[in-house]
Amino acid sequence: MLHIHNGDAAANVAKQTSLPGEHFAFREALIEGPTPTRFKDDGSTWRLIRARHLSWAYGLTLKECSEEQQAQEKKLASFPEQDEVVLWFEHDLFCQIHLLYLLDWFGQQQLGNTKLSLVCIGEFPGKENFRGLGELTADEFASLFPARQEVTQTQLTLAAAAWQAYCSADPSDIEKVLQKDASALPFLKAAMGAHLMRFPSTSNGLGLIENRALQLIHGGLNRFSDLFARFGETEPIYGFGDAQFWLALRRLSATKRPLVTIRAEADEETDQKVLTPDVVRNARLALTDVGEAVLKGEADSLKLNSIDMWLGGVHLLGRKNLWRWDEQTDALTFFPNLA
Repeated sequence: MLHIHNGDAAANVAKQTSLPGEHFAFREALIEGPTPTRFKDDGSTWRLIRARHLSWAYGLTLKECSEEQQAQEKKLASFPEQDEVVLWFEHDLFCQIHLLYLLDWFGQQQLGNTKLSLVCIGEFPGKENFRGLGELTADEFASLFPARQEVTQTQLTLAAAAWQAYCSADPSDIEKVLQKDASALPFLKAAMGAHLMRFPSTSNGLGLIENRALQLIHGGLNRFSDLFARFGETEPIYGFGDAQFWLALRRLSATKRPLVTIRAEADEETDQKVLTPDVVRNARLALTDVGEAVLKGEADSLKLNSIDMWLGGVHLLGRKNLWRWDEQTDALTFFPNLA
């Protein structure tokens, strides 16, 4: 039996249980960076695209990222050796995107005698603010195992459609998926709806994550660790780790007209390229005058700074052919030209 967990936190708890089988941590961050539609090759193009992003975003070497990807693919491909593969996932966007990826992958395989099962929860008794499987005790974790359910063809079909929509260069494909019955994957609609709100707002050019960060800094939270903790409390649907939140802050500061300044404890500019424990502990943030104006809706960040950002398969670049989120209509709007 092979258990696949979303990252090391859950896998480490699972390893403390007496559950039968091997526990494998799926390590990716498909919530960030390019995820274009799969290429018709052996996967090498996809691996290179993802490895380049992961290397840039997390300060790893391209070789390290490539080797990690190859190891993961080898482990997934070993499923015929197992009588059962159990996927352990949660409700937030970070987790749901990885679940879609894996269900789409398994849906393209001939499973043969291997049973594919799923444990996917959004709450746990006694956990008022449940964030993820990694916060459970070993006994609590193991208690979920008997309730696992075999993955259905309906779930595989829905996951494939949702994954393809996430990877599409046209994000309205996601809206089309959400207009259909998605009850087979009960956390899908909320997660993908939150994803759409990451697109630049028509009001000020920032997505929900960046806007929330500015609001929290404006409210007096200027220490990175405090800011990240409060963001997790106010926007748990995203399931961000500190590295993903750091990337969002980095986009706000590393621009022609910065919205945020990031400084070390000694009031020196930090190295924003790499997230280190030191940076997490000591970084201080403040809004610039431009950031204040954008937060108030008096300026449009896209018109001030342009954009170069991937959201799934959508590359938001420059000031032309951009998709934006309209809070008034709760829908995407396409802008051929912002000039």
